[in-house]
Amino acid sequence: MTIKSDKWIRRMAAEQGMIEPFEAGQVRTNAGGKIISYGTSSYGYDVRCSNEFKIFTNVHSATVDPKHFDEKSFVDIESDICIIPPNSFALARTVEYFRIPRNVLTICLGKSTYARCGIIVNVTPLEPEWEGHVTLEFSNTTTLPAKIYANEGVAQMLFFESDEQCEVSYKDRGGKYMGQTGVTLPQA
Repeated sequence: MTIKSDKWIRRMAAEQGMIEPFEAGQVRTNAGGKIISYGTSSYGYDVRCSNEFKIFTNVHSATVDPKHFDEKSFVDIESDICIIPPNSFALARTVEYFRIPRNVLTICLGKSTYARCGIIVNVTPLEPEWEGHVTLEFSNTTTLPAKIYANEGVAQMLFFESDEQCEVSYKDRGGKYMGQTGVTLPQA
């Protein structure tokens, strides 16, 4: 497996629609001024967070159960800023829609700007032939409220290309999160 460069990412976005919308360079400012960067980097792609958030709450004293998830455990927010309570988390989704090639595995890592504030981004690998908006989980590890900015960079995708195609892709096995749009909750 080899990690892919900016040149490869630009080619795959143009030829195969791997990332939509796609930003060919690094965006560091907008009309409002300085932002947390997003777009193509040397060996990855910095994704943005949409303005759709699900903030975890325990107001109903529910038990978190991945097999029987209670949607009432979240409060839905649509905003350019999400405030995550201390020692809690929120779900969001990427602005970008991904179409991962059959011989590629994609790994997501949080951006250092958030990590240095105690905000951890968790995303499972994007498997070969998976497509959709990526559901992002932001954990606030601090004892203070934490802020997430919509439409700005939140995490970096790294693309690893294999020298051979997998026998069974995510699409082949009918993965339950295939083609997801919006913030997607756990499905058993």
